[in-house]
Amino acid sequence: MEALAKVGTSAWLDDLSRQRLTSGDLKNLIDELRVVGVTTNPAIFSSAMTAGEDYDSQLAQLTAERANPSDAVFAMAIDDVRDACDLFAGVAEDTDGIDGRVSIEVDPRYADNYEATIAQARELWERVDKQNAMIKIPATDASLPAVTQALSEGISVNVTLIFSVERYLQVIDAFIEGIERAKDNGVDLVSVHSVASLFVSRVDTEIDARLDKIGSEEALALRGKAGLANARAAYAKFEETFSSQNIRWAQLENAGAKPQRLLWASTGVKNPAYPDTLYVTELAAPQTVNTMPEKTLRAAAGFEGEVRDAVSGQGEAANAVMTQLSEIGIDLDDVFAVLEREGVEKFVDSWQSLLVSIAQRMEQLHEPC
Repeated sequence: MEALAKVGTSAWLDDLSRQRLTSGDLKNLIDELRVVGVTTNPAIFSSAMTAGEDYDSQLAQLTAERANPSDAVFAMAIDDVRDACDLFAGVAEDTDGIDGRVSIEVDPRYADNYEATIAQARELWERVDKQNAMIKIPATDASLPAVTQALSEGISVNVTLIFSVERYLQVIDAFIEGIERAKDNGVDLVSVHSVASLFVSRVDTEIDARLDKIGSEEALALRGKAGLANARAAYAKFEETFSSQNIRWAQLENAGAKPQRLLWASTGVKNPAYPDTLYVTELAAPQTVNTMPEKTLRAAAGFEGEVRDAVSGQGEAANAVMTQLSEIGIDLDDVFAVLEREGVEKFVDSWQSLLVSIAQRMEQLHEPC
């Protein structure tokens, strides 16, 4: 992990649970593998809260207080995030708040509801009450204005479910406008941080399936290339935007603003034919974050090859790959629309399943012995 850090990639863990916190597992990952942040999502909390009895004591108390399942889930998630923020407080201090971040996501059912999204972003920020927290907001059409508004109020934001470069450019605009408004509002820009979470492996999964259907030699030769190319094309836009040559950004940077780093998400390989570290070593680059499930994290820690900047200056080559995909018959607009829709739906399904499970458990806890 030291080699990744030297290139400029921060290793975050894409997982959080009460068990990781109470067992000391998360602290061990911080100490041994140099993990410097955590991301969560509805699927992660669904797995955590429906396994074992780690949450039963708190859930019994919430049941006695007549909390509804949604409120109970957020109460438990907020406690986990607060405890994780405390574990990462030293990292946050050592990195001036750039790392040591712990993300908590708004209710995924609000993805197409601006008012509900911004209201909950404010509530979560206030309830977590940790400067090294981040509120995750999806990069949907309805929620992008909530990203801008949250940032303008000094709320640090992890913009999630980004799949295309086109959408990423909209995220950049939402970020810069939010920081400009924050500056106008008198917010200390040094304290406001943001990452843009671009999903990688899901792009390959969707496009590889379409290439298999085309079936030509040229199509099959492009399997496993779209995810990296798409990410590298996005990074070229990052380099272009967050440059001292960009006067709009330079003015904000001079006022204390930090660039919105690209965060590589969905970096566990879905295809067993690909190396475990494909979306880690091949996306090492300055000013990036890679959030990984533990399996990928450990594979990256054990990687014995050379880790170098594999992304900077690769924009032209990356765009050439995306052009090849279009020319061979891949409808990229449709790919990214499908991925965004499915991304939201998967999180909603996980959330709904979690609420049902928690409701059932609360009923059991409410029953007299």
